[in-house]
Amino acid sequence: MNDPVNLMSYTVMVFKKILGFDEVSARRHMLEVHEQGRSVVWSGDREKAEAYVFTLQQWHLTAVLEPNETH
Repeated sequence: MNDPVNLMSYTVMVFKKILGFDEVSARRHMLEVHEQGRSVVWSGDREKAEAYVFTLQQWHLTAVLEPNETH
């Protein structure tokens, strides 16, 4: 989720470090967050999703867990 606090470069760095994104993917998600207010950065098992949300929050990014509505 977008926030007025974190720099774009910081968000890219966190996406790369925590989610294992390459530079291009990290920047694409950062721009999606910046322009659209949110981006789906991971989808999968609930336990792993909860761990990602917790870790992103520890890095001071706003992250939420939402159900997968495609099933």
